[in-house]
Amino acid sequence: MVDAKPRDPSVERLTVRPTVLTPIRREGWPFIAVGVVLTVGLAWISGFLGWLGVLLTAWCVYFFRDPERVTPSRDGLVVSPADGVVSLIEPAVPPPELAMGPNPRPRVSVFMNVFDVHVNRAPVSGKVGQVAYKTGRFFNASFDKASDDNERQSFRIVMADGRDLAVVQIAGLVARRIVGWVGEGDQVAVGSRIGMIRFGSRVDVYLPPGCAPLVVEGQRAVAGETVIADLASSEPQRQGISR
Repeated sequence: MVDAKPRDPSVERLTVRPTVLTPIRREGWPFIAVGVVLTVGLAWISGFLGWLGVLLTAWCVYFFRDPERVTPSRDGLVVSPADGVVSLIEPAVPPPELAMGPNPRPRVSVFMNVFDVHVNRAPVSGKVGQVAYKTGRFFNASFDKASDDNERQSFRIVMADGRDLAVVQIAGLVARRIVGWVGEGDQVAVGSRIGMIRFGSRVDVYLPPGCAPLVVEGQRAVAGETVIADLASSEPQRQGISR
């Protein structure tokens, strides 16, 4: 008989738990309920319309999914706040309402289409310094001018070493509601959920000065998992090749 080895509590293990159903955000249940009622009404009128209602309801369930993510936890890593395509990387001045100064910073923009997960996550751990909401237009979020003209909600996160960055949720052509789940003074952990946008939108990250983005335009990013920058690295900005 072989004695079992005692468990060492000092050793952390990552346990992957297989799941069949992806959790749904509670914000989505009213939309799903409306879809079910609409489906019943449409089915009473026509079987074809009923199937259209089923597809609409299924899309609502899919849209409001909130899957678990495995976040890299090394100090200095900045992860993507959103699922989607890196649509733009360029120097830009953070939103003036955050009072982060007039100097441009490296900005990474992630565009979410209506089929992406729309739960947004904190790119770093730190304290939420400011939260500001600004009304505006609803241009296509993939346009560069959306950062300045569209309705947005901005967060300034101050890290333990005193450096800060900004996360900006931007409403898009279809999006009409930005939801934030953290407020000024809150402590957030990297990869934790900070809000969502309905339906189709964009999230900008304004990195600390001198920090080079480690993603390229056209690359797909996964919220809470894809590393978009490393504050501890001197690696220059990466270039990409389409294959």
